Amino acid sequence: MRLTILFISLFLTVGLRAQFPAPDFEIVESIPVETNLDNQEIRNTPEVWLEMINGAKKSIDIEQFYISNKIGEPLEKILQAIEAKAATGVPVRIVAEGNMAKTYPETLERLDSKENIEVRILTAFHKIHGINHSKYFIVDKKTVFIGSQNFDWRALKHIHEIGLKISNREFAETITTIFNMDWNQAKTGELIKTPEHGIKSAYDMKIAGETITFFPTASPYYNMPEKFYSDELAIIEAINSAENSVRIQLLSYSPAAYGEYYGKLDNAFREAALRGVKIHLIVADWSKGSSAMIYLKSLQVLPDIDIKLSTIPEYSGGYISFARVEHCKMMTVDDEITWIGTSNWRKNYFYNSRNLGVVINSKTINTKITEIFDKSWDSDYTELIDINKKYTPKEHGEK
Repeated sequence: MRLTILFISLFLTVGLRAQFPAPDFEIVESIPVETNLDNQEIRNTPEVWLEMINGAKKSIDIEQFYISNKIGEPLEKILQAIEAKAATGVPVRIVAEGNMAKTYPETLERLDSKENIEVRILTAFHKIHGINHSKYFIVDKKTVFIGSQNFDWRALKHIHEIGLKISNREFAETITTIFNMDWNQAKTGELIKTPEHGIKSAYDMKIAGETITFFPTASPYYNMPEKFYSDELAIIEAINSAENSVRIQLLSYSPAAYGEYYGKLDNAFREAALRGVKIHLIVADWSKGSSAMIYLKSLQVLPDIDIKLSTIPEYSGGYISFARVEHCKMMTVDDEITWIGTSNWRKNYFYNSRNLGVVINSKTINTKITEIFDKSWDSDYTELIDINKKYTPKEHGEK
């Protein structure tokens, strides 16, 4: 009897994990091993990436900040799947950031050496003191993955991440237009000037009995196809619309920008709090000891704003550089609006660097992302910022 109950429970868990909220619009997470942040009804990144790549029939387009592999870790299977698809004749195009290509050249060179795989290095944003910080890929111009996950073995096992798998041909074709723009910019080394701020190009899908609406965002706001809307504007407009609550989970937030104060997001927070909106913000403990702490503390003192630092415990197998960290980039506003993207919330990410995002109007998605946020907020891994405490930097780089 107990075995029967266990089997039924396992079956239901696997079923939920494969279906929430719907196969065509799916929340995807990466959970650091040895933590209790996993959500059983949400699939993890390696499973979803493998499924998408193995299902490719016509094309795979990948744009990434960088690709960093380690043999024996989950990303190796992803790379092998990409190579296997290319070997069957499926063309693979990869755009990677120029500076990071120098840091992690091995895997890009490995992929570029394969037939039907072409890698281009994007350096055009360097001319405006920016980078290619996007993290997404498109399969068959039909299915898109976009989120905080870099193509990094650590992102699949040792970093807290959130992303979306969206199967919608019209949306995927729109995302392909920005990929093609960057594919060309990687070849010419020149940025294409486009109309500023773009437009909200909304798409509808029915999931879990609800019709949801979503639209893509991007930055910089003057270098994106017309069907994209400014990432910065979309975020600020969402915060400005808040009546009850705003929950935000990020690697980093700071209004400090190359010696000047960038106040647009900070002002949106303060104005929302003055309206009585409850604001909860989680940032990674990499902010400890940085100039960002001054600004985080200045928000923490305000009524209705609480900020927590997230600290992911070190791996039992030893120290891992640039890992064991909060890296999600997401926001919920009230009970319907959700933003998920690739950008840290600093001026240069919106004004100088390539990033993508998605704004979703859906109670179903909002509820689940809020649950994910609250799990971190209520966990032992987060602590409220103490405005009287002097924080020392958290080591996270190469030793």
